[in-house]
Amino acid sequence: MTSTSNPPQNTDELLRQTRLRFPNLDDKAVELTPIEKGGSDRKFYRVQSSPENSLILIKYNLTREENRHYVQIAEFLGTHGIRAPRIYFHDAPEGLIWIEDLGTADLWSYRNEPWPMRQKLYLAALAEVARLHVLPAAAAENIREHLQPEFDVTLYAWEQQYFFENCLGHTFGLPENLRAELAALPALHENAARLAALPRGLVHRDFQSQNIIIRDGCAHLIDFQGMRLGLSRYDIASLLYDPYVELSAAERSELFACYRQIREDAGAPLRSDDEEVMKLCAMQRVMQALGAYGFLGLVKGNTNFLRHISPALTSLRAIVENSPGLEKLRDALRHLPPVPQPV
Repeated sequence: MTSTSNPPQNTDELLRQTRLRFPNLDDKAVELTPIEKGGSDRKFYRVQSSPENSLILIKYNLTREENRHYVQIAEFLGTHGIRAPRIYFHDAPEGLIWIEDLGTADLWSYRNEPWPMRQKLYLAALAEVARLHVLPAAAAENIREHLQPEFDVTLYAWEQQYFFENCLGHTFGLPENLRAELAALPALHENAARLAALPRGLVHRDFQSQNIIIRDGCAHLIDFQGMRLGLSRYDIASLLYDPYVELSAAERSELFACYRQIREDAGAPLRSDDEEVMKLCAMQRVMQALGAYGFLGLVKGNTNFLRHISPALTSLRAIVENSPGLEKLRDALRHLPPVPQPV
């Protein structure tokens, strides 16, 4: 009987499990190589028997609910013509998924290329995620049981609190009374309520450069297990204000205009105020990211995430600079101590 309390962790056992499902693999040549993947609690491995014959193995945590829905969401995306890895086999009791290997070239890996090349890749990414954003409500209803809790006032408020606790608190050591005063700013609650009142559709939820694989010039979505109902502009803000990649204000504006045109061409135009809405989403997203970097870097001990705090803060400062009602937050961000450096 297979035990779910002590799933396989060592590579020998994972290779054995792989050979059981894929008996055509060359026993002598097959290699299993760990892949570092951000702050995920999942483990990723490239299983390769030749340069042309490889797949990805995911070992996921059975206690984390969203991990259980990865396969259903991947199949849903494929059904609707949205590029994502194909599922080869899923062993749910063991928390093992074997998927298509799309390669190692994510959008992030092109960050230093000239803008004309990067622009084409960003447009490919925007076009692909737009396929998700324009799906009708009936499609969302069909996948609802596999979605994470939708964006509402509670979730937006949680993102803000995550920032105040893990960034301003754990990372910079701001006093609790000051953090509480900033968190209570009416403008923050008004912005959350405004976003929560807008119509929702399917969103990726973590649409940033390391979650977009480029193959043959086309963008493929990965790490979509957090998919839920929300605002498409949140996904766009996640990409345009991605702390892992530097984009100029002009490049952001250009890409948003291109996304607007993509939506018009798809018969699902954006609202006239959606650039403003996108910037409110950007504030939420960057707050969430800064909270994650503090939590992962200082609470979980993965100090590599601390290096992303500075660019994310630069973005947040720019977003709140002229935001009515956030003057106290603006001033607090201006006078933060130095960013902790990875050891």
